[in-house]
Amino acid sequence: MYIYASGPLSAGKCQLHNNNLLAVDLEMAASMRREIAAAAAAAAAAAAAEEEEEEEEEAFLPLFETKEAKGRVSYRLFAATVFVGICLILVYRIVNFPRAEEGRGRVWAWIGMLTAEVLLSLYWIITQSARWNVSYCFPFKDRLHHRYDEEKLPQVDVFVCTADPTIEPPTMVVNTVLSVMTYNYPPEKLSIYLSDDGGSEFTFYALLEASHFSKYWLPFCKKFNVEPRSPEAYFKQNFDETDTTQLAQEWLGIKKGYEDMKNRIESAIARGSISNEIKNQHKGFSEWNSKMTKQDHQSIVQIIIDGNDKTVVDNEGCQLPTLVYLSREKRPGYPHNFKAGAMNALIRVSSEISNGSIILNLDCDMYATAADAIREALCFFMDEKRGHEIAFVQHPQCFDNITKNDLYGNNCHVINQIELAGIGGYDAAPYCGTGCFHRRESLSGEKYSEEHYSGRSWNVEPIKNDKSRVDEMENASKVLASCGYEKDTQWGKEMGLIYGCASEDVITGLAILCRGWKSIFYKPDRAAFLGVAPTTLDISLAQFKRWSEGMFQIFLSKYCPFIYGHGKIKLGAQMGYCIYFLWAPLFLPTLFYVIVSPLCLLHGISLFPKVTSLWFIPFAYVFITNNIYSMLEELSCGTTLKGWWNLQRMLIIRKTTAFFFAFVDVIIRQLGLSQTAFAITAKVVTEDVLSRYEQEIMEFGSSSIMFTIIATLAMLNLLSLAGGIIRAIVVDFGGVEKMIFQIILSGLMVLVNLPIYEALFIRKDKGRIPFSVMFKSVVLASSACMIT
Repeated sequence: MYIYASGPLSAGKCQLHNNNLLAVDLEMAASMRREIAAAAAAAAAAAAAEEEEEEEEEAFLPLFETKEAKGRVSYRLFAATVFVGICLILVYRIVNFPRAEEGRGRVWAWIGMLTAEVLLSLYWIITQSARWNVSYCFPFKDRLHHRYDEEKLPQVDVFVCTADPTIEPPTMVVNTVLSVMTYNYPPEKLSIYLSDDGGSEFTFYALLEASHFSKYWLPFCKKFNVEPRSPEAYFKQNFDETDTTQLAQEWLGIKKGYEDMKNRIESAIARGSISNEIKNQHKGFSEWNSKMTKQDHQSIVQIIIDGNDKTVVDNEGCQLPTLVYLSREKRPGYPHNFKAGAMNALIRVSSEISNGSIILNLDCDMYATAADAIREALCFFMDEKRGHEIAFVQHPQCFDNITKNDLYGNNCHVINQIELAGIGGYDAAPYCGTGCFHRRESLSGEKYSEEHYSGRSWNVEPIKNDKSRVDEMENASKVLASCGYEKDTQWGKEMGLIYGCASEDVITGLAILCRGWKSIFYKPDRAAFLGVAPTTLDISLAQFKRWSEGMFQIFLSKYCPFIYGHGKIKLGAQMGYCIYFLWAPLFLPTLFYVIVSPLCLLHGISLFPKVTSLWFIPFAYVFITNNIYSMLEELSCGTTLKGWWNLQRMLIIRKTTAFFFAFVDVIIRQLGLSQTAFAITAKVVTEDVLSRYEQEIMEFGSSSIMFTIIATLAMLNLLSLAGGIIRAIVVDFGGVEKMIFQIILSGLMVLVNLPIYEALFIRKDKGRIPFSVMFKSVVLASSACMIT
């Protein structure tokens, strides 16, 4: 019985025990699951908090940074030693002032040398302002990309300016337009405006052709990320046409399309007319008639591509940016104010059509090469801490046709890489007229206000232009581009670009900075824009004459940085601007050195201490160290040694010709005897001229008065050097010791002018110096040697 009775009881107890164990296990499992879930939740919360913290940190990271150039302290120490040497030179001039019995010629020559050295010393001091504070800016476009999606990016308007279809061929103009149409930027937020001050139907036709070609060019560029994005520049690159890849296959088709477009444009220009068949394809051609001239025509505004029309797409179905042709009204008797007037018309017309918050202005020969240039510029404008105070971002002017050794010194390496960066270090980079991104408000004349602009949002919504409104906008824009619109307004004074000066860009930038804004100089590793540099000497000198004339005019006006900028921009920036504003007066000390010093050498008049004198040391130190530093500075900026030597020649030529005539013209204008003029730099040369340029052979070929001065000074130094050495050896054998510095100066002038002598006496090509110029230069130089 016991066994029978105990069996079932023990089994029940075991079952109960097992159930209890199962319950415990289930409870433990649930607890573990809760712990795991809690741990996971805690980890997720920690990760989210960490991610949020990273996002917060990212939100406070600047969109750009500024770094000081290396070697500042070393340079300042070097500059201090040069300054001491300059002071000793001036002390020598005063202490050793010649007595009257030494001859009136030596006294006057000494006074002239003292004056020249004082002027050069003051100018050297001014140039130090740009070298003591060199800094470089670096944008972070990746941060911009993560912080602002495309919907938050502002509207951008691009202005391309042209003035003469002969000097600036329409095919070149539309290459620039096509290059900016391909920017990596939302097309609905990008508008391109071409200002044609020549009012040429050929330029309009070329733009119309470019709009058709853009439907193939834009997707090709973005698909293969090609650069540069100017078709002409891109197809000049070497390409393996035997390649069988997809790029190669499409490359051939795109190139053929471009060549066909180019041929159609050039054929129309060669014929001198556009066929009726083509004219019937677009209503815009009805604006032209036989009575129209370059200086007498109505305003023309044509929206060629409406970027808000969803039906206007490229061949892959993507939206195209807005494209607008503008030719402002011109009438006899109404001042058109050159490029400044064209820019102001663009500002007004674009405000009606797209009203972009950011404006990029380009010369018609300055095509875009970097697809992300807009986004890089926006890093400066949209930086949360400093962006609201920036008015414009200036890129350097670079060129794609510079010879290996930069024959005419057009690349301006030191200006672009050191001086402008130095002025930018004072938050006052100059506006150079092209390759510049502007904030619309600052360009339109508004003053900076911390309260007004800090935290202000951008204009991100495009103006909605339905087809019924396009005609209305064109008509409204024509009023804004009429020649009488600006009458009794502040345009050209307080609004837009300032009138009355050949350097309207520089004076406008200075005025903007004096209204409280700041500016940025940005030089990317790869140039964002490339233009066409002058390929002949006369065009290069004409360009520098125009620049120096306009900037010296600013110096003598109410906009002089030391007056207008006093208390508004830093003293270093005021001095930095005067590096260029005082180009023209530099002809005075330079001409004295290259004329009086060799003539005194010829007649045995010593102007410098003997080589055995202690006073010789500061002269030698300043001369040698400055030239060595200049050479090293150029080499560090990418110039070759021969390029530096070419630049020394061009500096002397510019100072004695372009700067001289600029100075004279400004003085005449200040006396009210002439008006401001504007010369367009020609972009077209013949094949033989281009061939000589590529071989780095200087181009003369005309009887320009500038060439007569160049040849005369070269001959004067050659005759004086030869006569001075003969005199020192034969007549006064001990004279070499006291004349050594003048012999060195004239010897260097002869060496630097070797291409001039070659063009005078050896060359037989069409680019040589004409016989008439050679004859006049020999007569003038010989007369100067005999009369003095």
